[in-house]
Amino acid sequence: LCFAGDARVRGQTGVLSERRGSYPFIDFRLLNNTTLSGEIGTKKKVKRLLSFQRYFHASRLLRGIVPQASLYLLDEDYLGQARHMLSKVGMWDFDIFLFDRLTNGNSLVTLLCHLFNVHGLIHHFQLDMVTLHRFLVMVQEDYHSQNPYHNAVHAADVTQAMHCYLREPKLANFLTPSDIMLGLLAAAAHDVDHPGVNQPFLIKTKHHLASLYQNVSVLENHHWRSTIGMLRESQLLAHLPKEVTQDIEQQLGSLILATDINRQNEFLIRLKSHLDNQDLRLEDAQDRHFMLQIALKCADICNPCRLWDLSKQWSERVCEEFYRQGDLEQKFELEISPLCNQQKDTIPSIQIGFMTYIVEPLFERWAQFTGDTPLSENMLNHLRTNKAKWRSLLHKQHSSSRSNDHSGQVTGSQEQTLNEEETP
Repeated sequence: LCFAGDARVRGQTGVLSERRGSYPFIDFRLLNNTTLSGEIGTKKKVKRLLSFQRYFHASRLLRGIVPQASLYLLDEDYLGQARHMLSKVGMWDFDIFLFDRLTNGNSLVTLLCHLFNVHGLIHHFQLDMVTLHRFLVMVQEDYHSQNPYHNAVHAADVTQAMHCYLREPKLANFLTPSDIMLGLLAAAAHDVDHPGVNQPFLIKTKHHLASLYQNVSVLENHHWRSTIGMLRESQLLAHLPKEVTQDIEQQLGSLILATDINRQNEFLIRLKSHLDNQDLRLEDAQDRHFMLQIALKCADICNPCRLWDLSKQWSERVCEEFYRQGDLEQKFELEISPLCNQQKDTIPSIQIGFMTYIVEPLFERWAQFTGDTPLSENMLNHLRTNKAKWRSLLHKQHSSSRSNDHSGQVTGSQEQTLNEEETP
């Protein structure tokens, strides 16, 4: 049995990886041990709790025992529907929630196996299918299914979006097999082992990951290092030359770290400069890699650009995850993080702000890069439509609130109705 303290393993390439199963499960009982100075227990106790609670889960996978739910056990009707959906995997209206149900919760594994085959990556890199499947099961299993948002279905959704972006002519005409594999792998693993709370929460609770990465891109660094650990453990790329695997590991890190929302302006400013100066040279590996970073950033936050029924589900899921964090912060007398107060931060207001300040600026620049393709126009149209619907819902909430205020005293039934409208 290994403890969290021995979790980082240096491979031949010199890049530190993290042993799967050690991080970053959060046992909120630790918060009960908060002292007046704000410290969370002893390091030894933290390591013991974090390790043992995920040990059984991790050890099953390390021994090669995978979940028994398999595509082969599904009803033939479900298999047929899943195969039919895969034939349309490049369509923007792809319903990842339905696909996940049809594959019995194996959407990420099934999707990646299909896309690796479609893009010719299995043949090009001489990958072993059994090893590939084992690696993808590791990735899928290391997502936390109890997270409303940051789970394997989100990873599958981001991967499907990335597939769509990789097919945009402006980019597709220059991509190499390595670029495509990196883009798909980074999309699939970009949030692996996400604990369901954000970086500020990890920092203020003095979580060991925050210390490990010195409060900088804490989660993204963990997602990257965990992915490297799984690649090495599965030996998916063990047959490739050392310099090739070293390059893949480093570029995966560069892609995954780009999803840190705190670096949004950094990437937007650089993209705007390239587009204004018209100096992107996609024949150059460096410029291609930068556009892969932008593509992954778009895929990661593309929910507001989906059809309303899909977009609304994602919005409710991410806000539910925010609210859970806020409830924990309130329970343990911590300052409630922005967007995490269910009584003040409504879903419509959160989504309108997110679309206005984060999503719109990025996708308008992406459309400028792609040249207003049908996909980019479709995404922007959905974005405008969805934003208008959230504005309408916000207006209704405000009208309802004002009506209740003017009535003097809100009755119990009115208060319950209002609360239900604001709760995802």
